Amino acid sequence: MSSLPRRVKSEAKPLISEDDELSPFLNSSSESEEEEEEWEPKSKIAKKPRLPKKNEPKPKKVAVPKPTVSRKRVKKIAIKEELDVSLPIAPPEDSRDGVHLSKLKEEDVGATLKTLNKKSEVPKTQLNSFPGKNLNSLESDEKPSTSVPVVAKQVKHEQPEEDFTFDEPPSKKMKSATCPEGKPVKHAGGNRIKEEFEMNWDIVQALSERTSAEPWVCANLIRLFQEENTIPFIARYRKELINNLEADALREIQQTLEELRTVAKKTHVVMQKLKKEGKLSGGLSTALLNCRTLEELDHVSAPYKTGSKGTKAQRAKQLGLEPAALSLLQNPMELNLFSYIKPNIKGLSTIQEVEAGVQHILADMFAKDKDTLDFIRKLCQQRYISIQSALAKASSKNINEKDIDKFQLYHEFSCSIKNIQHHQILAINRGENLKILTVKVNIPDGVKNEFRWWCVNERWRPKHFVKPELMRILQNSVEDAYKRLIYPLLCREFRSKLTSDAEKESVMMFGRNLRQLLLTSPVRGRTLMGVDPGYKHGCKLAIISPTSQILHTDVVYLHSGQGFREAEKIKRHLLQYNCSTIVIGNGTACRETEAYFADLIMKKYFAPLDVVYCIVSEAGASIYSVSPEASKEMPDLDPNLRSAVSIARRVQDPLAELVKIEPKHIGVGMYQHDVSQTLLKATLDSVVEECVSFVGVDINICSEILLRHIAGLNANRAKNIIEWREKNGPFINREQLKEVKGLGPKSFQQCAGFIRFNQEYIKTFCSNKKNGLESHALLHKANAQVTKEKQGKKKSKLTPGVVQQPNPLDQTCIHPESYSVAMRFLSLFGGNPNDIGKPDMQQKVNAVIQKEGLEGVAKRLNTTVHTLQLIVDGLTQPEGFDIRTDFDKPDFKRSIVCLEDLSIGTVLTGKVENATPFGVFVDIGVGKAGLIPVRNITEAKLSKVKKRRSLGLGPGERVEVKVLNIDIPRLRITLDLIRVL
Repeated sequence: MSSLPRRVKSEAKPLISEDDELSPFLNSSSESEEEEEEWEPKSKIAKKPRLPKKNEPKPKKVAVPKPTVSRKRVKKIAIKEELDVSLPIAPPEDSRDGVHLSKLKEEDVGATLKTLNKKSEVPKTQLNSFPGKNLNSLESDEKPSTSVPVVAKQVKHEQPEEDFTFDEPPSKKMKSATCPEGKPVKHAGGNRIKEEFEMNWDIVQALSERTSAEPWVCANLIRLFQEENTIPFIARYRKELINNLEADALREIQQTLEELRTVAKKTHVVMQKLKKEGKLSGGLSTALLNCRTLEELDHVSAPYKTGSKGTKAQRAKQLGLEPAALSLLQNPMELNLFSYIKPNIKGLSTIQEVEAGVQHILADMFAKDKDTLDFIRKLCQQRYISIQSALAKASSKNINEKDIDKFQLYHEFSCSIKNIQHHQILAINRGENLKILTVKVNIPDGVKNEFRWWCVNERWRPKHFVKPELMRILQNSVEDAYKRLIYPLLCREFRSKLTSDAEKESVMMFGRNLRQLLLTSPVRGRTLMGVDPGYKHGCKLAIISPTSQILHTDVVYLHSGQGFREAEKIKRHLLQYNCSTIVIGNGTACRETEAYFADLIMKKYFAPLDVVYCIVSEAGASIYSVSPEASKEMPDLDPNLRSAVSIARRVQDPLAELVKIEPKHIGVGMYQHDVSQTLLKATLDSVVEECVSFVGVDINICSEILLRHIAGLNANRAKNIIEWREKNGPFINREQLKEVKGLGPKSFQQCAGFIRFNQEYIKTFCSNKKNGLESHALLHKANAQVTKEKQGKKKSKLTPGVVQQPNPLDQTCIHPESYSVAMRFLSLFGGNPNDIGKPDMQQKVNAVIQKEGLEGVAKRLNTTVHTLQLIVDGLTQPEGFDIRTDFDKPDFKRSIVCLEDLSIGTVLTGKVENATPFGVFVDIGVGKAGLIPVRNITEAKLSKVKKRRSLGLGPGERVEVKVLNIDIPRLRITLDLIRVL
């Protein structure tokens, strides 16, 4: 490759002419139809090269030192000699040396429907505003460009410092070509992404506009998702490719990407259907390919749906009035509508019917014109558009009065669509679905008046003098287009956009609350008694050991006159198992059960034990207790007692217990039943996967359910890991994961960094079972090899006779692809891997970093700063480090406060139960959660120590609050946040 010229050409499709739509990457901000000046980088091009004539054959190989420039009437772009190397692009397998750009044919310009969108333009100054920008958008959509791989290889040879490779190759070849194991390379390339369904807009640019992420980040993420990388893996081990975005932002981009792809896929389905029916014209095809939302697509395709009676415009076209409508705009001097009158045909019998038909055709033309719709949308953005709701007239007859009172705030409600809150939109939608409220979007008349003037005098102004009667038809057409077609479309778009944004915020809020709950700090080393309260069927008790083993279960009847006798039984159990912590579920009879235990604690009934209690959410516990997972885990236990075990384990290890429950049943969301259940499930599952992965699991002791939620694993792979562990004994190192059936290179890459190993346990096991392990490994190896040879599979990865050795790096968050870098880093200061997490290691690492700086050490090791920071964290974090230690523990209490005891101004300590966009609900121990309105939560009151993803509180956080208002009849308590504890 070193013999390649610095500039080479590759095959490319003809550029798009001025009459076609250009990519926003190539256009300037000007919408003028005049030919633009050629943009060329300074000192790169001395003069414009002469282009071959149309009919000249394409030369096979011509090495030209100058970049190719398009023919006249083609917007011109010069190709830079040195391209930015910031985006990962996988080089195609068929790339060869000496591939060249083919010459452009003017007759081919605009021949394809896969044109780029001309309207969404970007100023010229933005051409170099972000990394990775180049001219790939000029290349063919049908053939993969071969110019990028050549440049990528060239950069690899000429600028090795930009290629973050490590000394040692990966142990196994990965499926991913762009980011192979251990080599997160930044290749040269542009933001153009080849999609399965091509549209007139660029998916990278559209994704960037919707999510406010840089285009190069969006291009990287599209490629990473295409390579089946998980969000936890990307967020932790590919930070340099995503500009250090957090998991929430990655999830939002992924969801938006799926929405855009859904639009593209549905568009092509509609086009194929219309093509079979013979209804697809060039103009309709362009209009469909311009659609960016499902609402736009429905608007354009609705008139052509099978079974439709057809629009007024279609019926008028069938009568032959389309030439008259076009003539009114192009050549009104020669238009004679009386010549279209046919007395015996309905729709053409009178001049009024002819005028109405022409008006319908023009209105349909106006309503589907992209420029016209863009103008009215821009106009609406500059004006006050409001959404209004009112009490439905017939609601009082069929709806319960209590349900009507729930929507009292929205009986006479009006708010700007720019300022309305997400929870208000969801409340209005629910009221509308229940037929309690009527909702409408109010667009002021000034918008309509300005739109009419613009259409008649600018966009659709006839080219010649128009008679007054024809001008009246044009004006009526604009009025009809706005009232009958455009205004309803705008209302649907506004409502759909508001609802979509509100649903996304609701789902994201649910995700944030769920993350906060899952990452609640575990209570280690305590024997706990879980209590599932109840009246008639009694309170279920379960005592569990510090290792989550079930020690005892029982049922006591505290609220049926047997409280004193049952107290003796409870005391006996607590003393027998030395249990001083009681966990009470917040379900039925929770308040009475709490008062019962608080009274006994205040009387020191359980002495000498200093007993405390806490309240936890039991949401989903009943559903879990009758699930197949619970039956498999506790087969001999009554389902009613299983819920008490689950309640106790939620305090001991919240993450390990809550992952057993379907996330939507945990109950920390807002309007979760009104949003898209598909989106909700995907988001919550992703949050669970993120939490489990970031916390990490000990592969030798974790449950199968917990393993399922590790990035890269699923139910089958988790089951295979458990079976391997039961058959072969504990895993010694991460490399052994490759021996598990169904766990291929990609799965290993995704999950390896989140798997942990207890080094003390592994070392003890290896020392005690060295001989036995060796013989067992040899026997297992021989059997596996014989089996694979019979099945014609490849040989086993382990060498016969070699005993697996523990790797100290396996207890850290360092990914195996970075082990070679970590070892080179340790060699800089003579570090020993066995000292990971010890104070001596921390001192040595800090000394090296302070001396040379992160960037200096990263450059010396030929790696990225993000990778080095991850290695530093892994080496310095103490053994058994848990990210959940930074989160709050349950609030343990010894006494109870009643609602009647509260007064305005009382200062209390409470725990956040749920967070919503309008405020935060706090459990202050009175049986009813108080609300801190969002206006009372300011940045000054939040803790400066804890890193926050947003300006808000999450479930589990302990706060100090002051009572502002008490509404006892409605059981409403309004609080003010004093500080976060």
